[in-house]
Amino acid sequence: MRAKLTYLTLAVLLVFYFLLVGSRGVLLIQQGTPVTVAFGAAVLVLPLIGIWFLWHTTRFARNAGRLARELEAEGGLPVDELRRTPSGRIDRESADEVFAKRKAEAERDPANWRSWFRLAVAYHDARDTPRARKAMQHAISLHDGARDGHGSGTR
Repeated sequence: MRAKLTYLTLAVLLVFYFLLVGSRGVLLIQQGTPVTVAFGAAVLVLPLIGIWFLWHTTRFARNAGRLARELEAEGGLPVDELRRTPSGRIDRESADEVFAKRKAEAERDPANWRSWFRLAVAYHDARDTPRARKAMQHAISLHDGARDGHGSGTR
């Protein structure tokens, strides 16, 4: 719940910032000189990119959460079997071992979104965020394809 509140707070602050920057871009364009119009247009691009990024990130998080809730209801969430250092950080060797198991599971059943979800968690635990995100996107695609009747949702 704390993570959701933090995300919502930061998203609201970003939207406020985008509105502020966008208004400055409009003011520059209203000046009417070629230089200020060019700067104003450039300034307006930044909030548009930011809003696009925020939208895609929010949609990704919402979809990943939906899969997590479904997997939790089935009792299929990965069990935390990772060793930790005294400071609480995940032991790298432990993360690598769990990752190897999750990767083998996904390779055995590549059309199963549940395996890809668990692989995404293993990538995240191994601190490989780009691959974790790709694996989760693949899990979401498999899940939604299976729900629409276009893919395999088997266990």
